[in-house]
Amino acid sequence: MTNVNTELANGVLRVELNRPEKKNALTGAMYDRLAQILTEANKNDAVRVMLWHGAGDSFCAGNDIGDFQKNPPQAGGSPQARLTEAFIGFEKPVVVAVHGAAVGGGTTMLAHCDIIYAGESSKFRLPFVDLALVPEFASSYSIPALAGYIRAAELFLLAEAFTAARAAELGLVTHVVGDEEVFTMAALTAKKLAAKPAGALMATKRLTKRAALDGYREAARAESKEFVERVRSDEAREAFVAFLEKRTPNFNRTPPADAAK
Repeated sequence: MTNVNTELANGVLRVELNRPEKKNALTGAMYDRLAQILTEANKNDAVRVMLWHGAGDSFCAGNDIGDFQKNPPQAGGSPQARLTEAFIGFEKPVVVAVHGAAVGGGTTMLAHCDIIYAGESSKFRLPFVDLALVPEFASSYSIPALAGYIRAAELFLLAEAFTAARAAELGLVTHVVGDEEVFTMAALTAKKLAAKPAGALMATKRLTKRAALDGYREAARAESKEFVERVRSDEAREAFVAFLEKRTPNFNRTPPADAAK
């Protein structure tokens, strides 16, 4: 069970993150399944548009920390890297309905989508530094490109939550709508796109993104290398344990004696 549901109807492939009890936090199996869905949909002429949303009260809470500890990214490839590459190479329009929490990857994946509706009470956060990690999903390139460096630095370095209205100001979402309207609006837009000429849509997306593709791929490679190192650091170990124990991490502790060996 990968906790991802799909349904194809009238050219729209609906993708639902379905792990509501964990606010749709992503496991390695979910990353792999989502990468597979994107790869197959890119080749399937019956899919003209994708519509992403989350089940329950949140869009996506980012990585599942427990699963992440058990299956950390490896050098040479990881489920996270495969999903990033699948997003970068996806040629068809992606419409997203964001509600509730959009944390970590739940925010950074949006930069690879095309039209994003956010419920007015949605909350966004990029907590990578607080977890002793670094940005992913090529967001070290995409978010400065969208918001400008100093705004991106504030989001990444302080790692504080921000509102849907702020996300719209920064260019991370397209429209802020009432919470009860977000899925309806996204579904309506997906339907409109599915009625347009598919070849023209894909060519337009390809042309619009072409200047950014090299930047995305370079950032993804650099992030992956750094991520593999950071996830095995003493800081990350303390951050993960503190998260699971629901306490404030202490990054001023003396590293274990064997850490220096």
